[in-house]
Amino acid sequence: MPEVRKVFYDFIASVDCSFEAYVGRKIPPLYETKHNGKEAEFYADLLSHLLKNKLSKKGKLVLNIASRGKTTRNNNLQMALTKAQTQNKGKSVTTQVVFNVQNHRVEPLINVADYFCWSIQRVFERGELRYYNFLKDRVSLIVDLYDSKNYFNSQNYYTPKRPLTAANKA
Repeated sequence: MPEVRKVFYDFIASVDCSFEAYVGRKIPPLYETKHNGKEAEFYADLLSHLLKNKLSKKGKLVLNIASRGKTTRNNNLQMALTKAQTQNKGKSVTTQVVFNVQNHRVEPLINVADYFCWSIQRVFERGELRYYNFLKDRVSLIVDLYDSKNYFNSQNYYTPKRPLTAANKA
């Protein structure tokens, strides 16, 4: 309901948080070749991109992951971590990564991430900016991984200073 959505967006605005997203469009030939047509491999690939630049920071990184069928099973999360370590290009891994898979009803803060994802999804699917614009100052980075036409000079990277626009619609 719009009223509930508004209350939750206002709540997010009151929370000290930031959000980073790696977007992967399901381009059929790429999905079939790179991910073998498997949702779990697609998810692991996206998660590996999110993790790879965080592995050189000392300490512990606890990721609260929303339980989503086969994609969030421990072996798939481990596959994402292994892939991220490989992509880390020789940097030493000093971060201990812990996956905490939870139901969004048990851990309500997972819903915050869902609202961020939903607002970004609306831009890519519909060119609709109103939800994203409400949160964009808290979105530190969005990378459109498979936007090869904008790879030059990292034009597929979006930040508060270079936000998504309706032109990002797939």
